[in-house]
Amino acid sequence: MLKIDELNQSYGQSHTLWDVNLEVDDGACVSLIGRNGVGKTTLLECVMGLLKTDSGSIVFNGANLLYEAAERRAALHIGYVPQGRMIFPLLTVAENLEIGLGNQPRSNRTIPDHVFDLFPVLKSMLRRRGGDLSGGQQQQLAIARALVINPDFLILDEPTEGIQPNIVQEIGDVIMQLNRELAMTVLVVEQKLPFVRRVCGQFFIMTKGAVVASGKMDALTDELVQEHLSV
Repeated sequence: MLKIDELNQSYGQSHTLWDVNLEVDDGACVSLIGRNGVGKTTLLECVMGLLKTDSGSIVFNGANLLYEAAERRAALHIGYVPQGRMIFPLLTVAENLEIGLGNQPRSNRTIPDHVFDLFPVLKSMLRRRGGDLSGGQQQQLAIARALVINPDFLILDEPTEGIQPNIVQEIGDVIMQLNRELAMTVLVVEQKLPFVRRVCGQFFIMTKGAVVASGKMDALTDELVQEHLSV
């Protein structure tokens, strides 16, 4: 589904991504892990067309995303939940969800029922402003906003950051349900290893802007964790 080959990116004289290779198969649930500042969010922003790249390719279902405008991602059925949630605090929950429908045909700009099946708390808060929600509820809203386009591929950047444990558990359950029951392909950037081990089937480790290890989740050994993830 997604194949990244020899991707390089830099900010001026600062080279941030070095020949990154990463592949996410259709139907997989993959985690991208690494210490803070190693380039994980930068890589996602390149995939989403928010940053320019220096060389390499990002191919999604046969289309090289480097030649697609950022706003085309929704039309390609790619959902994105950015780090920090990035909801609109002065808009209501309903308005935040409706904004996610902006690239849909006018005849199809309705919030799918399954969004409220996954996050029933949001249905009771449609008229509340996003900024009045708790951190966990805001994260649920951010994920729901990405789901209103019925994506085939969902990208989440640090979905458990600053979230209380019970909501972390619920978010993990939702991701697994999307992947295993609805066959949605998922890429998760995450710091919490217990969450990654529970939710995802494969991993990629980044260090200093490069992918240095990958494999099935049972290959994420204590030695790899100690070498690349311990602080």
